[in-house]
Amino acid sequence: MLSKLERLVDEIGDLNSKLILLVGLSRSGKTHLLRQLAANLAVEPLNISAVLARRLAAIPKPKRSFAVGEELREVCVRARMDEVLLLDNLELLFEPGLQIHPLELLKGLAHCKRVVAVWPGELRGDRLIYADLTHQEHCDYSREGVVIFEI
Repeated sequence: MLSKLERLVDEIGDLNSKLILLVGLSRSGKTHLLRQLAANLAVEPLNISAVLARRLAAIPKPKRSFAVGEELREVCVRARMDEVLLLDNLELLFEPGLQIHPLELLKGLAHCKRVVAVWPGELRGDRLIYADLTHQEHCDYSREGVVIFEI
């Protein structure tokens, strides 16, 4: 499975959106696979929820929705341009108070750099789902413009 993902990471560089989402059921090994890829590429994966929580804590709540995109880009810019950006623990991006579209934010990061992210939800047909329909953080996105790597 790791060799398939490595091949896909190499091939995605020619696409407009260079976003690969690792999608699978809870405890299916998405984070483990991301860490294996990180070890092979000598790249440190980013725990987005932990990093952004620290950065956003200093920003007043009403301004966080405007700041989160810039804060995420700043964190990601620290990675070298020739590296692949590896993202895990995206749950904070789905916080309703932030009033952002997490998938669009990830797609924006992937225009300039290859991005591999662990999707914290599931794939149903051609839809990327985060949380139950009854949950306040529920999101439902088309998989258009994203390369899905199912585990």
